Amino acid sequence: MSLLDAVDLRTQLVGENRLELLMFRLQGKQLFAINVFKVQEVQQMPQLTLMPNRHPNIVGITHVRGQTIPVIDLSKAINMEPISCEDRAKCNIIVSEYNRSVQAFMVRSVDHIINLTWDKVAPPPQGAGRNHYLTAITKLDDDRLVEVIDVEKVLSEVQNCHMQISENVLNEELLQWAQGRRVYIVDDSQVGLNQVKSTVESMGLIAETATDGWQGWCHLESLAKQGVEVAEYYSLMVTDAEMPEMDGYRLTSQCRENPSLKGLYILLHTSMSGDFNNHMAKKVGCDAFISKFDPDALAQVIQERLLSLYEQEKT
Repeated sequence: MSLLDAVDLRTQLVGENRLELLMFRLQGKQLFAINVFKVQEVQQMPQLTLMPNRHPNIVGITHVRGQTIPVIDLSKAINMEPISCEDRAKCNIIVSEYNRSVQAFMVRSVDHIINLTWDKVAPPPQGAGRNHYLTAITKLDDDRLVEVIDVEKVLSEVQNCHMQISENVLNEELLQWAQGRRVYIVDDSQVGLNQVKSTVESMGLIAETATDGWQGWCHLESLAKQGVEVAEYYSLMVTDAEMPEMDGYRLTSQCRENPSLKGLYILLHTSMSGDFNNHMAKKVGCDAFISKFDPDALAQVIQERLLSLYEQEKT
């Protein structure tokens, strides 16, 4: 199958607001999941090399496809009982790519893959404990609950994430003109949302937010019904791809199908990376695509959009 054929098949999946989840167990019978799009492979627990001064959630490093990658005890990372050294040999690792980095998550066992629609996936209930590390929940046909891990939060606590825009990236004259313009941010991960919000506000722009695609869609549709020119009201929308109830691809598609919203500039900002996802983003109508989280790249795309608006205003 060619790349374009594969893109067509995968785009059909996301365009229909569908996803695939890889389910696994950490401790006990509770099922957890991550998006299959992020998974490169599943392995039996390999031999690990210990690193000095490693983060407490990293149990060691291993070699996969010519790369040296960290192995994270996912159970410990979400405040559950860590997997004991004696039990590790029976575990699996899930090798995955997030935000342009590859790492492995140690889990007790891998279950199976399910295919479902995002409208069957709900935000997690409010509360303490590991709910703080979830982005969504869903139920299987037999009423078993599946908890979708907020991997971005897990990784943000292990990796040192660069949050500041580098010197000489910002066009101060352009940003002076753009002061007070609005950017709409849609992201179900609180870490991801706060990262984008921080960058937007450091540029002197107003950040308005929604925590899932359905909430974002309802807000945009409501503005349009009130007669607001949404493409002018918001200089751009920055949306995540994976979100409960409605994903970023479906959100983009519905905006493009709505005459009052089709002119909105949409930037897909996702932890999924690579040419494959870039093709998907373009096919559903996104104006731009970047991987999380690179504040310089985000600031550059925002400025390119602002420059286009500036030039339109001057002509």
